[in-house]
Amino acid sequence: MKNIGFIGVGYMGYGIAKNILKHKNNLFVIANKNRKPIDKIVNEGAEEVKSFEAFSNKNLDVLIMCVTNTPIAKSISEKISKVLDSKTLIIDITTHNKTGSIETEQIFKSNNINYIECPVMGGPVQAEGGILGGIVGGSVENFKMGEQYLKMFCKDYFYFGPVGMGAKSKLLNNFLSLGNAALVNHLAKSATELGLDLKKVFDVAKLGSGNSAALNRVFDSLLKGDFTGFKFTATNSVKDLSYIQDLLKDFPEAEKVAEVNKNYFQKAVDDGYGENFISELINK
Repeated sequence: MKNIGFIGVGYMGYGIAKNILKHKNNLFVIANKNRKPIDKIVNEGAEEVKSFEAFSNKNLDVLIMCVTNTPIAKSISEKISKVLDSKTLIIDITTHNKTGSIETEQIFKSNNINYIECPVMGGPVQAEGGILGGIVGGSVENFKMGEQYLKMFCKDYFYFGPVGMGAKSKLLNNFLSLGNAALVNHLAKSATELGLDLKKVFDVAKLGSGNSAALNRVFDSLLKGDFTGFKFTATNSVKDLSYIQDLLKDFPEAEKVAEVNKNYFQKAVDDGYGENFISELINK
């Protein structure tokens, strides 16, 4: 049984936290803006702490951060690194910009705390099922320390090298998945306006090289009248694609593709649909 702290029990973090409890660990969580997942995980056996300082007497083996972006992760790291024991390993699930995880590691390193980045592929369903894909960056020693924890919520995980390499890989994978999601939205909306049978459009698309997880995720629900198949918000899409544009600035053709997709999601945000899931934009 391990003592595990968790910052960011939210949309994605709840499922990860739930799997930590399934593996019979002591889990300590701190509240964020949304009380609902905190209350759920506490009812399932986690203990809520009221401040970052309260983590200091929990004898943590590991602290997991699953927060929205690099500035938030760095701000939390500045505070939490001052109260943790040096034996605590940080596992950072945040999707960072291209240098964010490197900068975050430096904050912990200055306090002699070990750190790995592990952004994940998959959504809340995969998180709750314990079948996420982990993308790891860190020293070999820290990676080996972290494996026992990654196995609790990842179906598989991949070591890419030092801190920073995981963030780059995650952003490139999001470049692909968000681009596919935007294309699927355009397909569904255009097919509807052209009077085509969506079920047949889907069946044809699945037979060709356009078949993808995004296509299936959107259409499996869409054909039942459910527009929430791709559970990732327009606001988060803009954030990630901004990071991706910065990563690809030396690759102008790829950067232009990222910009076009970002503009699509940015318009949704500007129109008041920022908190809508990607697939919900089809009928907006």
